[in-house]
Formats: sequence, structure tokens, C-alpha cells
Amino acid sequence: MSECEAVIDIVSAFFNVSGREIRNPTRSPAPVAKVRQIGMYAAHTVLQIPMKNVGCGFARDRTTVQHAVNLVEDWREDGEFDGIVDQVERLVRVLVRREQI
Repeated sequence: MSECEAVIDIVSAFFNVSGREIRNPTRSPAPVAKVRQIGMYAAHTVLQIPMKNVGCGFARDRTTVQHAVNLVEDWREDGEFDGIVDQVERLVRVLVRREQI
């Protein structure tokens, strides 16, 4: 799914993490997994891609995407983290959906 590929490219550049690591279907170190979770969250919430399709785009299953969305929602209670996710969401809106800020 090209939209998921675009989100992976955005989060890998934003967080300076290898896109190859994010795309790797095997278990990743915690910092890489967290970036992937933020990407899956943005793909699902901003682009409204169904969890099953996000899972395919990130080489994961639907339950992993659901877990990521729940985690990111919980982490957003931290103001600093929320600001970071907000920036990622804006980038996804502008670069993938081609919306203006």
C-alpha cells in the first residue's frame, strides 16, 4: 500500500530511523518499534486506513496495529509526546493527503 510506504518514509526521516528497520517484519528494538507504532497510528487515524490494511502495509497483523493505536493514544497524555505526534500527523496530512495546514 503506497500510503503506508509514504508514512514509513515520513516517520523514518522525522525520527532518523532506517526505513528498512521499520519495514522489517521481525521483532525490532524498542525505539524502532515505537517509531513504527507512531507510523501505524498516523496511517490509521489521519489517513483512515483500516487496521487490517495498515497491518499489511507495515508487515504486521491487525491486532498489532490495534495495540499500537491504543499505546499511542495512552502516550499522548504526555504533552511533549503529544506535540511530537501532532507534528507527524500534520506532515502526513500535507505530504500524503496533500492538504494545506
